[in-house]
Amino acid sequence: MNHEEIRQLISQDYDGEATEKEQALIAEHVKDCAACRVYQKSLNKLSTILESWDDETQVPDSMEKAAQDAITAPVPRRKEEPQMKPKNRLFAYGLRGGVLVTLLVAVMVVIQGEQNLKRLNTIQQDGSSVQYEPYPENSGRQYSAGRMEVAGPSAQLSQTSSVQHLAKAVKQETSFKFVASPDKPIRASGGFKAMSFDRTEWDKAPRAQALVEIMPYPVTGHNTEEYSRIEEKPFVAALDESLSTFSIDVDTASYANVRRMLNAGQLPARDVVRTEELINYFDYDYPQPQGEDPFSITIRAAAAPWNPDHGLAMIGLQGKTLDSENLPPSNLVFLIDVSGSMSSADKLPLLKQGFKMMVNQLGADERVAIVTYAGSAGTVLESTPGDHKAEILAALDRLHSGGSTAGGAGIKEAYRIAKAHFIEGGNNRVILATDGDFNVGVSDTAQLTRIIEEKRKEGIFLSILGFGTGNYKDGRMEELSNKGNGNYYYIDTIKEARKVLVTELGSTLFTIAKDVKIQVEFNPAKVKAYRLIGYENRALAKQDFNDDTKDAGELGAGHTVTALYEIIPAGSGEEVPGVDELKYQIAQMVNSPELMTVKLRYKEPDGDVSKLLTRAVTADKVTGQPSGDFAFAAAVAEFSLLLRHSEYKGQASYAQVIEAAKAAKGADKNGYRQEFIELVDKASMLDAQSGQGIQFK
Repeated sequence: MNHEEIRQLISQDYDGEATEKEQALIAEHVKDCAACRVYQKSLNKLSTILESWDDETQVPDSMEKAAQDAITAPVPRRKEEPQMKPKNRLFAYGLRGGVLVTLLVAVMVVIQGEQNLKRLNTIQQDGSSVQYEPYPENSGRQYSAGRMEVAGPSAQLSQTSSVQHLAKAVKQETSFKFVASPDKPIRASGGFKAMSFDRTEWDKAPRAQALVEIMPYPVTGHNTEEYSRIEEKPFVAALDESLSTFSIDVDTASYANVRRMLNAGQLPARDVVRTEELINYFDYDYPQPQGEDPFSITIRAAAAPWNPDHGLAMIGLQGKTLDSENLPPSNLVFLIDVSGSMSSADKLPLLKQGFKMMVNQLGADERVAIVTYAGSAGTVLESTPGDHKAEILAALDRLHSGGSTAGGAGIKEAYRIAKAHFIEGGNNRVILATDGDFNVGVSDTAQLTRIIEEKRKEGIFLSILGFGTGNYKDGRMEELSNKGNGNYYYIDTIKEARKVLVTELGSTLFTIAKDVKIQVEFNPAKVKAYRLIGYENRALAKQDFNDDTKDAGELGAGHTVTALYEIIPAGSGEEVPGVDELKYQIAQMVNSPELMTVKLRYKEPDGDVSKLLTRAVTADKVTGQPSGDFAFAAAVAEFSLLLRHSEYKGQASYAQVIEAAKAAKGADKNGYRQEFIELVDKASMLDAQSGQGIQFK
């Protein structure tokens, strides 16, 4: 091994991540290499100081001196090293100097970052100052936000927060006191934006809320996240086109990604927001199927909350819940990205925690293999019974990040293993965990989708778990999961990992119906125009509904699916886009009391021929406001309209969303709906910002 590889192992050893074999390699190398021995001693000195550093609000002089000593220490040459030509000697000295300069820059950035933190986290008012402790989301973010509650001319706020500093996480109670008056706004220094308090609102509200936006430390590089463009569906005149056809979608990645951004104090760009994924993040209390079909169908209609002159129709599916003893056996391959881009705490470390929780749920009927890719693909664990937990967990513990990303090679290897251990009638699935940043090997999305489509036909499905920020490739992962008959999730927290991989494991892994398509025929005598809310990436041609060769979405055990249509009633004076009168056809309406007819097609998980289901809805159902789960789904849709700055948002408002969501929160045993309400509140405050600061609303 060369010097750079050994020094990387030395760094891993101080992080507690080196194996016994790697530790032996280090010991053997440093016996004969004085330069690497100096490097090891320098890290040892710094590590000792960091371990004894208790007060993270102060940077001790000894720490800075240790950094200086580490980088100025002489680098002796190995005695047995042969004399080199001047050109080679210059290269060797340059390489060593570059490594030492890198170490110097890293240590000084840490020290400067701590000093900047103390400077940025001070709010000044009339010569006085208070310290503001950033939320944990600040670490590595471009910016983040914290909420301050203000009560009258003076206020006290106390909160518990976590601060990530170097390799430590310190929890402490932090208090804030603001002495201000309405006519003397608090001004923020350093990285803070200005805040202003409106006198009228100050006088009216016993408690009001303001937002502070700060620059965290360290500031990461430029953002290269990618999202596919989403063009909202317009209203369609029912007399011109009465059929609307789409594939179901049970992905939830967009909601978790929106949550990540809002918690970091950032309003998401409109293409981040896929409305159907926000709506389908939540479970709805639809009845369990009673007949032979694997799901029930619920259809409701009411007035649209953001436009009382429009109607809102809801179509809900409830997948059959399977008992654990009735679950089919599973053949799983974890395909894990361990490239250099996966090194941050919200990527590979979080990924490993999530998979460990999942492994603890598996039994003897499940099999697990682990394939990794970074520069090239490799098998870390051959297919192993799920009850051999120690062996599987140990393989996960051995994973480390480094190198470029050979995603295509990894996918091929994972499918090879899945095929070798294929279970007839079972759940054969590759679970890809990545930030989506493929850059080596077969990286073209078109080539990857062809591979995945081919394997889908062989009965091996693909699900994707997305991680991380900064270089996240959302559009690619959504497309690949769609082609692989699988689901797509974004994991931003350990709580989300538990939701996807433990709480909802059955719906995540076990498909009960595939190629599920919905086609709605609207009655022009009752509907002037309609608009499907969301599902832009799931639209199908009307002839695709009867074509069993066309791929569509999958429904997992216990999953719910919800779709909403906004409807302009017949007789409305509202103008809608239309076409000229046809020369060779005559449009003729049928006198019927029905509002619409909903048709569904689905296949059994291992079937090739679809089955048709039909339901009709009468026009007299469109009365009053939505209630219960319908009202909550409508509130989520309204929130999406606001986030997307939709031209169809009508009278939508954050206050209305919060009021409706609170009224329809229900039992909310996992707290997901309460979390949604809090996110709407954060979005409202972020949206209220102006160029000069933050106004009360």
